[in-house]
Amino acid sequence: MVVWDDHTYGYSSSYHRQSLTVTVISGELMNTAAYAFAPAVLVTPLGALSVLISALMGAYFLNEDIQVLGKLGAAICLLGSILLVLHAPGDRDIQTIEEILHLAIQPGFLIYCTLVTVFASYMIYKVAPRLGRTNPLVYLSICSTVGSISVMSVKAFGIAIKLTFAGDNQFTHASTYVFSLVLVVTTLTQMNYLNKAMGEFPASLVNAMYYVGFTTCTLTASIIFYQGLNTSDWTSITSMMCGFLLNFIGISLLTLSKTGQEARPESVRALSMRSFDMSRGRYDHVRTSSVDLPSALERRSSGLDAAERQ
Repeated sequence: MVVWDDHTYGYSSSYHRQSLTVTVISGELMNTAAYAFAPAVLVTPLGALSVLISALMGAYFLNEDIQVLGKLGAAICLLGSILLVLHAPGDRDIQTIEEILHLAIQPGFLIYCTLVTVFASYMIYKVAPRLGRTNPLVYLSICSTVGSISVMSVKAFGIAIKLTFAGDNQFTHASTYVFSLVLVVTTLTQMNYLNKAMGEFPASLVNAMYYVGFTTCTLTASIIFYQGLNTSDWTSITSMMCGFLLNFIGISLLTLSKTGQEARPESVRALSMRSFDMSRGRYDHVRTSSVDLPSALERRSSGLDAAERQ
């Protein structure tokens, strides 16, 4: 975990770093298990609960104040999650990893993967260098589309592990390693651009937009992959969509309440400046937040004046 101060950065204590690593690994293992045993159309929208739990833990451990708007958002998130759990359709019964490979090479899903690859490549190499720092949709569209492929890959890998533990070794199939490779590539790409979005824009804005984009793309990919929602009950489908909508509204209210508390009137992008130290002949990196923009500019000015005097 990187800890920033006014002049440099370093790593936290070994204990904190190890705790963070264990927590992240545990979370990813549980996430993989969730996709192995539950449908993606249920697991992905329930990601709204992570925002809710983070807000509650912040109130309990960090004494953060949850405003009335935040409490209303939490209640709406719970209601939406209940609707999703009650009405999300079940997964198709899959016995081997080869069945998943057969679904993955169907024309519909291959076309979807091709479109995602072309779109993501265009955004990464053409659009992101020009507009990535000014428009959150650029980074988040890459995360959402590539993330939908990542979900299908982790679903396949999770099922392979589940079947292996059940006594049917799936690691003798080449397709298991293909899905693993796709999972690594897509996850790294997704996390890279999500971190960039978090570094450039408010977390409240990123959370809400990413939830909608990622969930929408994942639902689309899942419907194409499984060639439907595995249900013809329009009541269940409508209730599931209402649950998704309620989760989005709840997240928006939660993040809006946090934005009001943060009260950051300046640009949200961190300001990274360099003052040249003539006496030492090197650049001194100063990382400040935009909340302290006037003092940061004053600091840079004083640094340049000192350099000129020397």
